[in-house]
Amino acid sequence: MKIAGFDIGGANTDVAIIDFNNSGEINNIEVDFKYLPMWIKNNELDNAFKSLLGSSLSEIDAVGISMTAELVDAYETKKDGVLDVASKVLDVFNVPVGFVSINGIIDYPELLKNPGSVAAANWIATSKIASKISDECIMIDIGSTTTDIIPIKRGKECAKGRLDLERLATGELVYTGTLRTNLAAIVNKVPIHDQWFRVSSELFSITADIHTVLGNIKMEDYSCDTPDSAGKSKSECMRRISRLVCGDLDLLNFTDIKQISAHIYQEQIKQISEALAEVSKRENISKIVTTGLGMEILGKKSAKFLNMDSVGMDTILTKGECVVAPAVGTALLMEDFIKTNF
Repeated sequence: MKIAGFDIGGANTDVAIIDFNNSGEINNIEVDFKYLPMWIKNNELDNAFKSLLGSSLSEIDAVGISMTAELVDAYETKKDGVLDVASKVLDVFNVPVGFVSINGIIDYPELLKNPGSVAAANWIATSKIASKISDECIMIDIGSTTTDIIPIKRGKECAKGRLDLERLATGELVYTGTLRTNLAAIVNKVPIHDQWFRVSSELFSITADIHTVLGNIKMEDYSCDTPDSAGKSKSECMRRISRLVCGDLDLLNFTDIKQISAHIYQEQIKQISEALAEVSKRENISKIVTTGLGMEILGKKSAKFLNMDSVGMDTILTKGECVVAPAVGTALLMEDFIKTNF
């Protein structure tokens, strides 16, 4: 049986196609993702499904869906976003479809009764994988845009917050990511030589720029649009970073840009660490499982900042699978749902 798990984000749509044998064991996992800014291209979601699956479309036996795209400002409310995404899914797939909710997988009739339960519930799927590594841990999933910090006890997630609004208050969601975060959302001052400079709050540069300059990511990892619609080379990233202090590369050199980037990187680690410390203290858990695009450069570093032991989800998945871990977890949850309900 082949199950496609999709994680439909505001910026990326990820897929994991898992081939299960008759005993429910995994024969193979194929993963992919597509940059799809849903705030302007939500009407292209159906084509994204077909493009990601390609020739495998006719081989899919069931589809699992998790989403965070309902938050994009193309929708007046999150309920509108959930319903629009769900309807597009059903337009494409004529096989059993389930949706990840804060209570696990539900079908479309249940979604209609409570659309809000499906909004931004992809961490439910990812935590299922983390629990296979440790039945008592804190999972940190750092994607392009956000960081989930989810406690797991006795093999089950036990997040205090259920909705994004609640998780922003409990330390279980930090709106900082590997690629798309405005640098001005991380710092209000940066050092150049021995002097501090306040920053512009314009969207001149993003975290993908500093991580490129510092060598933390490769050019192919820079999958989102650039703020100035220019290229993604190191020199172009440097130019964008210079704008953060209303400068350019005539005023600042590589050493200056690297100093700025290193400072912002450290502050981003501290930002994640502060939330991790809050969850760790409240739940009395110190073992960390990291995943996502920022698994090593941010997740592992944040745990180390707090002197906590961490292990990457790549102990059971490939690094590519870790990048789309919610999609993998969604497919796994859907397989359980199929066994129980069909």
